[in-house]
Amino acid sequence: MGLVIVLLNAAIHGYDVLADPFGWVLVLVGLARLPVRQADTLRTLATLSLVVSVVVWFPGARDALNVTDDSLAWAAGIPEVVTVIVLAHALAQAAAAAGDGDARRWLLTARTLFVVVLLLPPVVLGGGLDTLVTVAAVVGSLSLLLVILLLFRYAGRPWALPEPAEVG
Repeated sequence: MGLVIVLLNAAIHGYDVLADPFGWVLVLVGLARLPVRQADTLRTLATLSLVVSVVVWFPGARDALNVTDDSLAWAAGIPEVVTVIVLAHALAQAAAAAGDGDARRWLLTARTLFVVVLLLPPVVLGGGLDTLVTVAAVVGSLSLLLVILLLFRYAGRPWALPEPAEVG
């Protein structure tokens, strides 16, 4: 649910009332019990994403990044994108280990889309392809939407559930 808050934007006087930092706190809560080998890495990346989102939540900081250089705004989003890449990869590995081939393929597709999302802005911005800036933003939003849908779809799968607590 945290990534839903990160995806959505409801600005009032420049402030996003669906604050991304709150979304990242929810992501961290969800990651706390996720049974994947990369759990520590994911928590570190999500914490970094939380810290960055706190800074850029303030309109002055966000505007300064956008006005100074578009590549700075892209760089501020790197922790978020890398977090989602590692999350999709980790879940794809868990699905593969459980023999869930369809889930593995979809999660790897989402991971690949996010690698494109990570690499597309430097090509667009560095190559002066300003007409593709909107395309890059749409690809990023749709990729995050795909990941969110996959997370909801696979949340009840045994390989995505935390290990039962030991009794006694």
